[in-house]
Parts: sequence; C-alpha cells; structure tokens
Amino acid sequence: MFPFIDLAKINARFDLHSSFEAFVQSAQYIQGEESTHFEREFATYCGSKHCIGVSSGSSALYLILKAYKHLGKLHDNDAVIVPTNTYIASVFAITQNNLTPIFAEPNVQDFLLDSSKLESLLTPRVRAIMPVHLYGQLCDMDTINAFAKAHNLLVIEDSAQAHGAYLRDSHTRAGAYGDAGAFSFYPAKNLGALGDGGAITTNDDELATTLRCLANAGSTSKYTHTLDGINARLDSLQALVLRAKLPLLDSDNAYRREIAKTYASAITHSDIILPHFRISSPHSHVWHLFVIRTKARERLQAYLARNDVQSIIHYPIPVHKQQVYARYNHLELPIAQNLQSEILSIPISQVQTPEDTQKIAEILNAFVL
Repeated sequence: MFPFIDLAKINARFDLHSSFEAFVQSAQYIQGEESTHFEREFATYCGSKHCIGVSSGSSALYLILKAYKHLGKLHDNDAVIVPTNTYIASVFAITQNNLTPIFAEPNVQDFLLDSSKLESLLTPRVRAIMPVHLYGQLCDMDTINAFAKAHNLLVIEDSAQAHGAYLRDSHTRAGAYGDAGAFSFYPAKNLGALGDGGAITTNDDELATTLRCLANAGSTSKYTHTLDGINARLDSLQALVLRAKLPLLDSDNAYRREIAKTYASAITHSDIILPHFRISSPHSHVWHLFVIRTKARERLQAYLARNDVQSIIHYPIPVHKQQVYARYNHLELPIAQNLQSEILSIPISQVQTPEDTQKIAEILNAFVL
C-alpha cells in the first residue's frame, strides 16, 4: 500500500512524552507558556512582527476580515477577490463577514490566482485581495502587492498550504508578504498539529491587538468583554506539538522538493500533465500537494486504487458551483471548471521513501487509456 500520507509515521519522529508530562504538570492548558513561545517562534520564522495562535485556519481567515471590519477598513458588502479553485473555507470567511466574493480564475499553468486578470475584476466595491498559495506555491505576490497598493486594497494571504515557502530569501516567508496571513495546522499540513489549529501573522500592531481580543471572546481581561468576539484560541497542547515540529519544517520541505523532482523526471506518461515548476524561485513551492492532470481522471484514480496507490481530488467542485453558493452557480469560469475536472493529487510527504516515489511513478507510466 502506498498511502496518500502516513500521519502516524510522520508523528512518530517526535518524542513528545517528556514534554507532554511537563505540560500536564504545568496546568497551563489555554494560552499558557507553550502558546506564547510558539507564537514568538513562528512569527520569527515567517518574518512577521506578530503571530496570533487561533483554533483553525478557517477561524484565522474569518478573524482577519472581522478585525478589519472592526477597524473600519472593511464594511458590509465590500468585495474581496478570491480564487474559485480553493478550499471553501477561504470563501466562508468572506461571506460569514457579510462581504462579497469576487471569484477569480486561476492561471492554467500553476493553478494560482491569475494576477494578470486583477484589473478586469476590479469594481468600486473591491477592498481586498485574498491570494491563496494553493498546493504550497506562492502566488505572484510582487504583482499582487503592486496592484493592491495602486488601488488601496488589503492583501490577505491564505497560507494554509504554504508553511515555509519563500521567494528570494528566508527572512520573508508565506504569511509575511501581505497585510496579514492565515495558516492552518490541520494534521496533514506540512506543519501539522495533532488536531485543529491555526495562526495569523501580521506586522500591524493595531490589527494584532484587535485579533487577540476577538479570538479570546472579545476579552482582554477575564470577564471583561470589549468586542463581539468568538472563542478561537490555539490550545497550548497543539502549540507544544507545533514547537517540536517547527525546527524540522525546512528540512521536511526540502525533502518534499526532492520527491517532486523525482516525480517530474520519472513520470513520462503522455496523457499526464505534471505541475508547473518555477525554476527561478525554487523555494516558492513547498509541495504540500503534488497535483497532476489528466482527462481520464476517474479511470486513472480507479487504476491507482487497484494498484494500492491512494489519491485524492483537491477539490472536485469550484466554490462558485457549490450548492451553498447557489446564487453564484450561474457564473461560468471555464479555466477553473476544466482544471477541477482533471486534477488528481498523488502521494507526497516527508516520510515517503525514494523507492516508493519511484514505484508510484512506474505505476503511473504503466496506465493504459
């Protein structure tokens, strides 16, 4: 069996027993020292001034937009440009804040928000852009930031799949290119907890203060509530796990790049389209997912299953075609719709052996249409 990802094997690399015993004895289970230390360490790692630990990547996105509304930088019915080929949580954060999504097409090469089409999406109501660093590769942040600056727009990075990705140097990583960045620490992420968890990064002092209050039930001191907040704190146990894993993130990402290189050279099937590499920015992709394309996806996925190779479709339905967003179902975004009918994610992880990687490539090459 070639698992899509072996979480047990990934987590077995870390000896958490002694740390866990000390954690239990500390009795600091919510917003304790582990949370404080992790926030400081992850902010430094990303190149941001602030990190606010929260309960999930979804809550991170939601809270950023809610905070900007509180600060008067966003208002009801303002619009946010967001790719439609993302996980639905990106758009939930927008609509649950009574804002309007402007669905954007991806670039057909790298599946990321097509920055060349931003001008065509701009309306007087647009106040923000939410680039999603899908599958682990950074969007074209130079162009996006320049466009945002020219039109006085906020830039909110959905970095849920791009922990550690950077363009030119490691002093600035995903989550530190825009006004704020949102992370998920879902267990299968490159930096994964043992449950749900998330974080927000920013250099904005006022935004950070507001976010901490909102995520703590609108409170800055016990039983005193100044904002209409929610309970969305990162618990200290997950912070402990994340602190143990953070020092290995760069080497884990480097190993994933080696798997991706092997796939790129070893998969030679003429009907399988490989993901796009940005050769000029090798660190801009941390390969959270390795996503191939084929017009015979259903048959290929069934063939892989017969050969004990697990695969997943991320994500089969573009957000604007989801039932929950019926009011947008009339929209036709052909690039996204075509991509979502062809994409298939194959195994890649920091514990996948070179032999397994080569064997998976051989199985793919033997697929007969």
